[in-house]
Amino acid sequence: MAQSFEIYKKDTINKLDSEGKKHGFWIFFGRMKKLPGYADDQKVEEGKFSESKKIGLWKEYFANGNIKNKIPYENGRPSGYAVIYHENGKIYEEGLWKNNRWIGDYKLYYDNGQVAQEFKFNTSGKREGPQKYYYENGQVMIEGSWQEGKEAGLLKEYHENGDIKAEKYFNGGAIDPAKTKTYEPKKPIVKEDPPPPAESPKVVPKPEEKPNLPNQIFTGEGQWTLYNKNKQISKDGFFHKGRLVNGKVYFYSEDGILIRIAVYKDGGYVGDAVIEDK
Repeated sequence: MAQSFEIYKKDTINKLDSEGKKHGFWIFFGRMKKLPGYADDQKVEEGKFSESKKIGLWKEYFANGNIKNKIPYENGRPSGYAVIYHENGKIYEEGLWKNNRWIGDYKLYYDNGQVAQEFKFNTSGKREGPQKYYYENGQVMIEGSWQEGKEAGLLKEYHENGDIKAEKYFNGGAIDPAKTKTYEPKKPIVKEDPPPPAESPKVVPKPEEKPNLPNQIFTGEGQWTLYNKNKQISKDGFFHKGRLVNGKVYFYSEDGILIRIAVYKDGGYVGDAVIEDK
């Protein structure tokens, strides 16, 4: 058996073997990650390693101490039922993550705890079957069916008061304008100082994310490709007021492996792109 030793003075948890590989249960503290807002002795992340590869359930925390995510790993890659949280402690999204994509039932939530999107994905990571969008008050916004990631058949849209707003027919993602019907609400829609639409913190560039061209400064408006500190694409698409409106967000493991590509349309998450094996 390889000899283990302490990686930090007085650290009896985090162990490396004689080859410098991580094993067993680890806790990453603020002093190790050096992230803004975290105290030196504050938990940032915890879970198990085998041969320096993450295994089992890993937990990550916000700087305020609330749980940030719970993600299971297999052989260093996210795999299993994942739960991601808003900074206020409410669930942000949850579903089964397999082979670099969401599959099966998936839910996205507003920061008030109300479901925002209820999707179903097939094994290829494309939306399949019944899909629903909700208003922040819990009322259904859009409902319909998808096949291979595209709208199929009748799709219904609703006003925020529950009245039908439109009926649209699709074939392979293409709308049939001749069959489209729109409706005015039957009763008034009353709003009392509505909050702005919920916007995901994932679509806001981090300070270290920058264009890859010299002397180019990110303005937050228009088409941009941003890169992380490792010169890997992190966000790509159309931005408005500093937020990604239409485009993709790229996620990487600590080892720099691409593990997820989230797709956003009209400011909202619509699904994940398939990561092509090379």
